[in-house]
Amino acid sequence: MAGPGLHVKKRLLVTLGILCLVFIMLTIRTGYIQIVQGQKLRSMAYQQQTLGRLISPRRGTIYDRNGKKLAISATVDTVIANPGDIGSSGIAPEKIAGKLSEILGMDESKILEKITKKVQYEVIKEKIDKETGDKIRQWIKDENIRGIHVDEDTKRFYPHRNLASHVLGFTGTDNQGLDGIEAVMEKYLKGEPGRILSEVDVSNRTIPYSAEKRIDPKDGLDVVLTIDYTIQYFAEKALEKAIDENKVLNGGVVIVMDPRNGDVLALASKPDYDPNNPFAAPPGVDPATWKGYTNEDVEILQRTVWRNKAISDTYEPGSTFKAITTAAGLEEGVITPDTVVNDYPVQIAGWTINCWRSYNLHGVETFKEGVYNSCNPVFVRLAQSLGIQTFYKYVRAFGFYDPTGIKLPGEARESLFHSNPQEIDMAVASFGQSFQITPIQLITAYTAIANGGYLMKPRIVKELRDSQGNIVEKFEPEIVRQVISQETSQTLREILEGVVSIGTGKNAYVKGYRVAGKTGTSETVDSKTKGRYIASFSAFAPADNPVVNVLVILDHPSGYSHMGGVIAAPVAGKLMEDILNYLGVERRYTEKDKEMIRESVYVPDVRNKTLEEAKNMLRNSKLEYMIEGNGSDPNTVIADQMPKPGASIPEKSVVILYTYKPEEYVSVKMPSLLNKTVYEATKALNDLGLNINIIGDGVAVLQGVEQGTEVYKGTVIDVEFKHLDNVE
Repeated sequence: MAGPGLHVKKRLLVTLGILCLVFIMLTIRTGYIQIVQGQKLRSMAYQQQTLGRLISPRRGTIYDRNGKKLAISATVDTVIANPGDIGSSGIAPEKIAGKLSEILGMDESKILEKITKKVQYEVIKEKIDKETGDKIRQWIKDENIRGIHVDEDTKRFYPHRNLASHVLGFTGTDNQGLDGIEAVMEKYLKGEPGRILSEVDVSNRTIPYSAEKRIDPKDGLDVVLTIDYTIQYFAEKALEKAIDENKVLNGGVVIVMDPRNGDVLALASKPDYDPNNPFAAPPGVDPATWKGYTNEDVEILQRTVWRNKAISDTYEPGSTFKAITTAAGLEEGVITPDTVVNDYPVQIAGWTINCWRSYNLHGVETFKEGVYNSCNPVFVRLAQSLGIQTFYKYVRAFGFYDPTGIKLPGEARESLFHSNPQEIDMAVASFGQSFQITPIQLITAYTAIANGGYLMKPRIVKELRDSQGNIVEKFEPEIVRQVISQETSQTLREILEGVVSIGTGKNAYVKGYRVAGKTGTSETVDSKTKGRYIASFSAFAPADNPVVNVLVILDHPSGYSHMGGVIAAPVAGKLMEDILNYLGVERRYTEKDKEMIRESVYVPDVRNKTLEEAKNMLRNSKLEYMIEGNGSDPNTVIADQMPKPGASIPEKSVVILYTYKPEEYVSVKMPSLLNKTVYEATKALNDLGLNINIIGDGVAVLQGVEQGTEVYKGTVIDVEFKHLDNVE
């Protein structure tokens, strides 16, 4: 039997073993903490002992292609509290909250709650103006306040408000890009924040006499767009005017591109919003009841004013797509401009396809005349000649099955074509019906028609620059593929020029510029929106050497017409004229143009001249005259005139000569000019002593002064003319 000594020894050995095991475990744990977790724990200790206030970096500026600032970061201030320091200056937190409430216009109780929290620091108010920030700085200095800091900050600002809002997008309260270029180029624009570091104790109080350390922020890169501010302005004003005049219910789109490189010069989508206040109440919503931040509110904004219709909405292109069918036919050699065709109805799978003009058919014509007249059966037969496989090969080649890849968020990605098209599907697709594409896809396809056959990727970001203006990265133009030959491109450009000069696109005609294009009118098939049409016009100019592509789309016009050739073509034509003038493209007038041109002249001062002298001066200025008073004596002195000297009016206008000093100028009642030709309207006004400013061609659809209004003789009346016959 073992003695008690042996038992004690065993207990000692067990105890020693346990102690050794504990020692080993402590050694391993200590090593793990020092070696494995050392850096992390040192960082945590540093953070615990250091108060770090963020300094926002300057977000990169967004420029247009010519250096115009479209989005900038303005310097503002942010008020921050270190609750651990509040009261260490001997001033009660309630008094501090009261003063801040007075300066900042905030609820005092909310400020008090913020400055008494048990946290390292708390933001009291962000993005205040510099004047308010300086007031708080002065108060801190005068009262020796501790625990309240005013740090520099930045706030995104869009100096041109709604202009290009769907391109630029907007930022959130933390300066993070939420939409548009702001979101897509976030990693380049945002920069890196800096910090202001100060040592604190365990209670988060700043350690006395400790020095603050500043780590400067790194500014974001500047983004240069391909957008041209002036062209964007032209596009938006033209679209706004068209929407208003044609009572367009669902807004519209205008895109302007350079076909030579794919540069997007303008992209306008209506309705739009002010990116300075993107959460404001959209049209049709009462601002008094609008909150702007609920999930339902954001959903409303996303489907209305935030929605970029140019790249996110799909639509049936209608007859603008006939240019694609034509390109395929010409490239495959199954048609020539002079091939004899007809627009008689086509029977397919139990359906009858007619010309859009069901009355007085165009009958037998050449193919180019079929394009001019936009006859649907002509394109159906052309597609049949190509066959389903070849037809859809060109549809795919022109980019309609894939997104364009433009650097903007929200581009529709699905191809809305039949997955297994039959002959009837191809037939209606040949003239732009029964499938849907995006506006950006269509105008991109037209760049290939205009530039010699090369499909370009739309480019909206040109380059990145640092704060010194040095180019950091360039985004070069990209050719996707060649879809048609130079020869086909040239032939098609000539045909589309004829559409504008003598066909359904006559309302886009511009004197001196050879505009080529195609009209489009489509009706939605959604039963909820029966009677909703989309009017469009796609064009480029000059036809022989295109430098600009323009696409105009008006969604659901409810005015006097819904036809693309009537309401979209004149918008595209006027916009094209403004852009080409701005770009300095020289006009080349045809003989027909020269006959139609009425130059503007300045009215000479014929007051105190004899009647004979006045007549000669007006004739020399290419102006007509009408006499009020005694006109029998050539030596009669002219007492007054209308229009006044120096006024700019069209040549051949009438100047009213008064041989007496009138107490009030002679007036006449404005007649109705609607549906009159240019000649008829001009004669009707001149006979009354009124003058005309002719806008467009065709018949009068709009007059600047309403019928029956009293108008002084000599007044110039704006009259808009449009072609309404044989215009799709």
